[in-house]
Amino acid sequence: MLMLLDTPSLYFRAFYGVPDSVTSPDGMPVNAVRGLLDMIATLVRQHSPREIVACMDADWRPAFRVAAIPSYKAHRVASGDQEEVPDTLAPQVPVIEEVLDALGIARVGVGGYEADDVIGTFAIAATTAVDIVTGDRDLFQLVDDDKPCRALYTVRGIRNLQVIDESFVREKYGIPGRAYADFATLRGDPSDGLPGVPGIGEKTAAALITRFGSLPALLAALDEGGTDGFPAGARNRLAAARDYLEVAPAVVRVAHDVPLPDVDVSLPAAPRDPERLVALSRKYGLDSPLNRLLATLG
Repeated sequence: MLMLLDTPSLYFRAFYGVPDSVTSPDGMPVNAVRGLLDMIATLVRQHSPREIVACMDADWRPAFRVAAIPSYKAHRVASGDQEEVPDTLAPQVPVIEEVLDALGIARVGVGGYEADDVIGTFAIAATTAVDIVTGDRDLFQLVDDDKPCRALYTVRGIRNLQVIDESFVREKYGIPGRAYADFATLRGDPSDGLPGVPGIGEKTAAALITRFGSLPALLAALDEGGTDGFPAGARNRLAAARDYLEVAPAVVRVAHDVPLPDVDVSLPAAPRDPERLVALSRKYGLDSPLNRLLATLG
């Protein structure tokens, strides 16, 4: 099984879940670093992946998404093209990257793309079962019972993961199991600055996707001018949002064609660079979480 980590989602969760009083010997907060290492140890111990990739945001707000919908994540811009990140988290991200590299856990970020896009490309190309560990519902669009590809949703915590498959999507949202992206396009997502179709809530979005099967089929019916299958008032609302519906799918859908580097994704049995790992452990006070993770890997 290939395990794909939505690393930014996980280190943000670790940052807020572990007190920032957890520091290195020189006083630098390392709560996100330690929390992430313990998360990975728990995931490996409980799910036994043969392969693992820590997927990264090389670009948290890609230009192609902003060009389509300028409001995309605009509320999270600190200045210029920089994401608003807590002051004590930002310095921990390079440490996380160094530690993962020394461990030998594949770390992949590709310029111009988000971690979600890296995950999507790995998941689509995989010839084995895939588990995606994330706190982001956007990745529910990748579930596929045939592969199988599941999302392990962290909303309840890393030790109580919610398994998302096609049956979960059907039961939770009332839509076909692989239709989450089309459903999310209609409903919108304020947390990402996606407006959705004004006046189309979750229930109406689900009814439309269930009735027409997909967003392209819905748009074709809209263009034909009939009213069959459209809930009261929905047709006019969709027509008014036609321009949004043309561009939104490119924003909501994760990329499947990211140019991935050639990396060894095997779960390491031993550190790639033991000396570097020892130095990082001493500098940042990571002995305990690293020992727990190394014992799990070994």
